[in-house]
Amino acid sequence: MKFSFGGLVWGVVSYAAVARAACSSNLLIDNYAKYASNTNSLGQWTSDDGTTTNIKADVANKKITFTSKANSYFYTTFNCEKATSDQYNAVTFPVKGPAGASFTLELQTMSSCTATSFKSYYTTINGITGSTQTITVPLSSFSGANLNAISGLLWESFSLNGAWEIGQTNLVCANGAGSPSTTSTKGAVVTSSSATTLRTVTPSVTSKVLTSSVSASAPAGACTNLLIDDFASQSRLTFLFYNAMLQPSSDDGTMSPVAGRVDTATSVIVANNHVTLTSRADGSSYWFTMLGCLKATNVYGGIGMTIKAAKGTTLGVELQTSKTCDSNNPTLIDVSSADLGWTFDGTEKFYTIPFSKLPGLDTDHLSSLLFSGMSNPITLGPISLYCGTTGTAYPAPTTAQVIEPSPTVPATTGPSAYIIDTFGKYDTNNLGFYHGGDDTTTYKQSGNKLTINTKGNSDLGWYTQVSNGCLDFTPNDKGYLHIAYTGSNAFTIALQQHNPTCNPNINPFPFTWDSVEASRYSNSAKTNLYVPISHFEIDRKLSVGFALKGFYTSDNTIISKIEIVKSVPSGFLVPSKLPTAPLIFSCTRPNSFAFAIDDGDPKLAQNVVSSVAAAGIHVTFFTVGAALLDASTNLSTVYSNMLNQGHQVAYHSYTHPPMEGLPTLASIDWELTNDIQAVSSTLSGHTSTYFRPPFGTEGARIRQRLAALIPDSKFVEWSVDVQDWLWATSDTPENQLKNFQSDVDKGGNLVVMHYLYETTVDYLPQFIEIAKKTGKQLMRVDQCLEDPNAPPL
Repeated sequence: MKFSFGGLVWGVVSYAAVARAACSSNLLIDNYAKYASNTNSLGQWTSDDGTTTNIKADVANKKITFTSKANSYFYTTFNCEKATSDQYNAVTFPVKGPAGASFTLELQTMSSCTATSFKSYYTTINGITGSTQTITVPLSSFSGANLNAISGLLWESFSLNGAWEIGQTNLVCANGAGSPSTTSTKGAVVTSSSATTLRTVTPSVTSKVLTSSVSASAPAGACTNLLIDDFASQSRLTFLFYNAMLQPSSDDGTMSPVAGRVDTATSVIVANNHVTLTSRADGSSYWFTMLGCLKATNVYGGIGMTIKAAKGTTLGVELQTSKTCDSNNPTLIDVSSADLGWTFDGTEKFYTIPFSKLPGLDTDHLSSLLFSGMSNPITLGPISLYCGTTGTAYPAPTTAQVIEPSPTVPATTGPSAYIIDTFGKYDTNNLGFYHGGDDTTTYKQSGNKLTINTKGNSDLGWYTQVSNGCLDFTPNDKGYLHIAYTGSNAFTIALQQHNPTCNPNINPFPFTWDSVEASRYSNSAKTNLYVPISHFEIDRKLSVGFALKGFYTSDNTIISKIEIVKSVPSGFLVPSKLPTAPLIFSCTRPNSFAFAIDDGDPKLAQNVVSSVAAAGIHVTFFTVGAALLDASTNLSTVYSNMLNQGHQVAYHSYTHPPMEGLPTLASIDWELTNDIQAVSSTLSGHTSTYFRPPFGTEGARIRQRLAALIPDSKFVEWSVDVQDWLWATSDTPENQLKNFQSDVDKGGNLVVMHYLYETTVDYLPQFIEIAKKTGKQLMRVDQCLEDPNAPPL
């Protein structure tokens, strides 16, 4: 139950007894022309209280659009509408939502127009089709409601999160000829020939009733906890700096520093739907999560979360409010953990911040929650606003384990066996070719063994070559790669392919590779891996060597031998090959060149748009889903316009983590599915089969899950890198131009760049000019890859 703002005025407004004329036409409740001022067409308050994302009024089409999430709602209020006296008998509105979804319509009424409390009555609308349909709900559906004192109407309990639209909303006049504006009547409630009798055909309608009062918080059962953060993602919290509400959250770099991670620089560490905060020794650290100027009055009684901290730990708690919803000059209410009665004993317990214990707190305008002065590390569980006066913990999300297919294939026998590496020499293997890794601090050789520990950095690898150029490896197709190991098998094995000319000075090199998940090919004792050579689906006539990469734990992997063997031991079950999305570094269309632009600063987006338009070219944008859902970025409008102008928009993850480094297949799926849903919900159902990994991080698991979730998907890397991440904010930003020119001179034709930095965006016209001087035709990625589904050139 959400509190109706309409209930605030009943005690102070005096109503004279006047005769009310029966209606002659429908009553316009809202056409959303005044939504910018949170006012409906009746001049009354309307809002979502910050519970949805990407909410905006489409004034031209008379509708409100938003993306729902857990606990989202939207409401509009009345100045005590006497529907019975005025002879309105239904409410009608067009709606569009995810196919198969349902939602609840809540009617709030009072005993009289001078009452100070209201009751809520509920009707569930099922059968949403995915297209715009008109819903007409008889007021008689709200059994027991006092229709002569309607104070509010609220849409809530959206069963499927995604894009929703609510169109012009009217009360239906029983006597009038006027009918609600509709876009489609498919699947809607329809009226009979008599204007005073309505019957439901479809969607189906069920009703329930619940009581609420304005004098206390909403009772149990009418309200559910409002999630602030469930700590589902490290990168959402510490790379994009969002909480689950897609509101800002950060420590401003004040926590104890950490090294070697691309997703956080300080000790704000997410794991298993918890975050651990480790303060600097001087106690100067703090961490905050913002609430979006939330109205909690008479709905939520406080904020709750689980905390685990050592005995004797103390900390400060601060709530910030702002009547103007401006975070620049908030009102601060500070209390200590002792003030709140919190004590810790090293176990995880549930703690609350009751609003009643913070005198003077403006619960109409909650803007931020902040923790500071932590005397010891603390671990927080999901944070939420709780209903009523007794808090309950928000349950951590339950994620079903992703089970990969596990069929086996018959064993084969290869022609020969030979040893590749037993790690006796520092920089060459047993074949006399190069071996070594990306970072010498992550591996060591000793006693004919190689120990690798990348500390969970999935972007680092170790390599051993079978050739100094190209080697035809197809004679080994029926044989196996054997790796004798102990320790962790949580990594990827790849066989790399040279470019068609076998020239390492031409981009790209390597040209591509295929990857398998080491753990799938291990024996039960976790001592030996056997991978069929045929499972590396590349042009094996151009083989370069093997790579061990995509390590996603901080455990040691100790390898004593890498070799080719003719067969597997008796009893070893050879798993089937799982499909992997093809790994692409360059265009295939002759004489083509493609700009593929990743995430960036929303303030610079229009500069990119202008440069691309001035050049008269089409490009590809890889977009991050969470930023797309954040209405404050305006990226949904930017990318919608780019689609309309003929550009390509594709996937770049939901929160921008190094995806092969994520701990589970379920967490990889979470990133992919949320990105897919964000793009679809904000860009009018748009989908893509193209994906670029954040940081370029590749491995078997992400490519397998991409192939499983998006048929015919492509895993797009690059062969031209401006290296904006290295040079854009340096003293020599012009090195971006030098890198671009160098890679183009080597034959590169597929670009990676970001619009994160002003210097990069300023150089974009020059990048485009360099590409045009090659004589190649500039186009989208799907066009340069000769995708039959791409638009014609």
